[in-house]
Amino acid sequence: MTLDKILVLILGFGAIGFVYWFFLMKKEEAVAAEGEIEILVEGGYTPSVISLEQGKPTTVNFLRKDPSSCLEEVVVPEFKLRKFLPLNEKVSVQITPKQTGEFSFSCGMSMYHGKIIVK
Repeated sequence: MTLDKILVLILGFGAIGFVYWFFLMKKEEAVAAEGEIEILVEGGYTPSVISLEQGKPTTVNFLRKDPSSCLEEVVVPEFKLRKFLPLNEKVSVQITPKQTGEFSFSCGMSMYHGKIIVK
């Protein structure tokens, strides 16, 4: 086997390992909400994973900085929530989770996602 084939083989395995880690093993830390939390909407949601306590009312403030029309709405199906997010304005949403579990939220087109973990 020549040197160029060995190099391509090593780089190929490296790329496969990176893709596996990025899509399957990369875990995001949940940010705990203490009664109120800010989520920046810019190219996605930051933080994208938040942790809430069951039965405790929490105010989630969304601040949209991205002019993309996809991100002008946030949808949380399990809480029957759909809110329009005007550009550069804070929109507050009151959430009181009644059951534990993981609940997803997304933009109106379901291209950007986040997660609410209720403990």
